[in-house]
Amino acid sequence: MGPLAGLRIIDMTSVVMGPYATSILGDMGADVIKLEPPDGDTIRKVGPSRSGEMGAMFLHANRSKRGIVLDLKAEEGRAALLRLAETADVLVHNLRPAPLDRLGLGWAALSAVNPRLIHLGAFGYGQDGPYAARPAYDDLIQGAAGIPALLGRSGGDGPRYVPVNIADRAVGLHAAIAILAALRHRDATGQGQCIEMPMFETMASLVLGDHLGGLSYEPPLDQGGYSRLLQARRRPCRTADGWICVLLYNEKHWRAFVALSGREDLAADPRFRDQASRSREGAAVYELLSAVMATRTTAEWEKLLDEADIPHSPMNDLEGLATDPHLAAIGFFRDEDHPVEGKIRSMRVPSRWSASQPEPSRLAPRLGEHTREVLAEAGMSPAEIEALLARGIAKAAP
Repeated sequence: MGPLAGLRIIDMTSVVMGPYATSILGDMGADVIKLEPPDGDTIRKVGPSRSGEMGAMFLHANRSKRGIVLDLKAEEGRAALLRLAETADVLVHNLRPAPLDRLGLGWAALSAVNPRLIHLGAFGYGQDGPYAARPAYDDLIQGAAGIPALLGRSGGDGPRYVPVNIADRAVGLHAAIAILAALRHRDATGQGQCIEMPMFETMASLVLGDHLGGLSYEPPLDQGGYSRLLQARRRPCRTADGWICVLLYNEKHWRAFVALSGREDLAADPRFRDQASRSREGAAVYELLSAVMATRTTAEWEKLLDEADIPHSPMNDLEGLATDPHLAAIGFFRDEDHPVEGKIRSMRVPSRWSASQPEPSRLAPRLGEHTREVLAEAGMSPAEIEALLARGIAKAAP
């Protein structure tokens, strides 16, 4: 059943950010209804797929959902959505408020049919600022939030993007948290509300939590930036036969490393006298660490670092992550049979609960897989549903 059983969420989002947020809530037991246009979510056709309509990112971001299709450009499609909203707890979208209002599906229209509804819009920029109408994609938000500049500042071949949809997924997490908090407020007051979840502001707060630094003060104490995170040599260390990730975080770790390295002379080096000194001399610390790690194999270092209680980790590539022995031991992956994709690999909910363990409730839906049953639950008669299907305003999977 899951801890959110009994909640109904209408998911009008597409691509990654919104679907990721609602999949988290679906895994926790909410009845998430994914509403797609007749052509489907564009992410369906991105990446590998056996059928051509269930790309891997779509599969993972849209599990634990029922899928319906409505053409919201048609009056009858909008009317059907309003009927669904009457009994929903949450509606999530990624359209800016102005175009949603033009469709007659903005906060005013939806709260009129359901005053208890939580209405969350996830889009690029807050609507009270000059960037309100700008398009927003993960790369653009990374750039606006300073992530490529930070990577360029830390060395390498200049500014670059993080090779993960980090903005989409971080803001998706914020959206899921905001929905749960708004539901708590509604339970206490009976009042629904409208929430804006802007990507830029959210990512700015995430980046600046680490890097605002001396710019936190007036006048500024420095130009911002956390020096340890910006070291060019802050990267995995090459060993004699591969790579390893090592972190000398505190005094105990440093003393153990000095003993392992056989460099007792380091104890008297003023650059490394204490944690504050090592923080200022981060480049020298990382250079020393890299030189020492190159002297033994990865397996040798893993054994020695374990014994010395120095934090370390293997450096997985994607194939290594998919076969990681820890993930295998905890049953992180499971093989499932999808009706159109065949055997697929899915991931479990990462958290462990003692009383109400969340679990994915269903595989990602085919386009329009649940249109008939969801519209029937909204009170539409079979004749009404078939009329929408016949006119192409709704669509149902075979």
